[in-house]
Amino acid sequence: MDRLLEFARIMTRAINFSAGPAALPLEALKAAQDELLDFEGSGISIMEHSHRGKEYARVHEETKALFHELLNIPDTHQLLFMQGGASAQFALVPMNLLRGRSADYIDTGTWSKKAFNEANIVGKARIAGTGKVDGRYTRVPKQDELDLDPNAAYLHFTSNNTIMGTQFHEFPDSGDVPLIVDMSSDLLWRPIDVSKFDLIYAGAQKNIGPAGITILIGRKELFQDSPKELPAIFRYETVAEGDSLHNTIPVFPLYMIRNVLRWVKAQGGAPEMEKRNRTKGELLYGMIDEAPDFFRSHIDKDSRSFMNPVFRLPSEDLEKKFIEEAAKLRISGIKGHRSVGGIRVSMYNAVPIEWVQTFVEFARDFHKKFG
Repeated sequence: MDRLLEFARIMTRAINFSAGPAALPLEALKAAQDELLDFEGSGISIMEHSHRGKEYARVHEETKALFHELLNIPDTHQLLFMQGGASAQFALVPMNLLRGRSADYIDTGTWSKKAFNEANIVGKARIAGTGKVDGRYTRVPKQDELDLDPNAAYLHFTSNNTIMGTQFHEFPDSGDVPLIVDMSSDLLWRPIDVSKFDLIYAGAQKNIGPAGITILIGRKELFQDSPKELPAIFRYETVAEGDSLHNTIPVFPLYMIRNVLRWVKAQGGAPEMEKRNRTKGELLYGMIDEAPDFFRSHIDKDSRSFMNPVFRLPSEDLEKKFIEEAAKLRISGIKGHRSVGGIRVSMYNAVPIEWVQTFVEFARDFHKKFG
């Protein structure tokens, strides 16, 4: 522990395991720092440029191109940028896509339940599967456990559950029913086949960039002919036809997303992100599994999240002590969500392996001292 305290003393930046807004790559932050006052020799910050000017247009187009390259987005799909986070999409998805029908939702925790509730305000939705066992969300349901309506307007699920610590490692098969996914906390953590989804949406502030932008990747026909009774600002059609520039876009968050995507590409893209994320997961879960009576995970092993591992200690007093001792080492953001308590270690793409190694060493020392 003394060595870790000395390491913490000389660190210039804290170790950040926050669940969102979350850690950003240092390279992306430094790039913003270097040109904050003068963007590419223009004499003003990117935050001061018109979203319709040529300077911002270069950022906009490069960001789109990077998403297309890194995710291999097919020609059948269109990329949109919106505001309001995933929470806005909880309402906008049924507003645009229900069209008087019912939709299926898979319930795996807080955010999927919120999406389901919003859909039932707009129209009709039903639970087609759940990860809740004996009152707790401990897993994601398997394909043969889903009760799917072949006439549903769509099937919706949340790929990674930041509060509960579960994650889909095999995606549901919705058959001929459109498949909608909230990937806010694990988009780009590994390669995916975008063509399998009719709509992917993701708030940027966990794995892609800062808060302020929501990414949508959907089939082009899905973004056409939105219900005319919706105000224009809420129609996917409006956003698609305007290339996400129908109103003033948050230019700085999108600029930061571009910086993050440049970093992802330079590191080796989604395949390299997966390699690193699995290494981090092996380190963290290895520590948990070697002391299961002290580091208590209630999540089924085949449903464990690589983005947001969660666990409990034998008592709340020990958890409080654990968080306090970690803070002395400048390890932050590990307190579990207020609704479930415990410890949560969010390990998004920008979290270096070295941070996880330091945390694991601290946790093992803590176990020896208090276990």
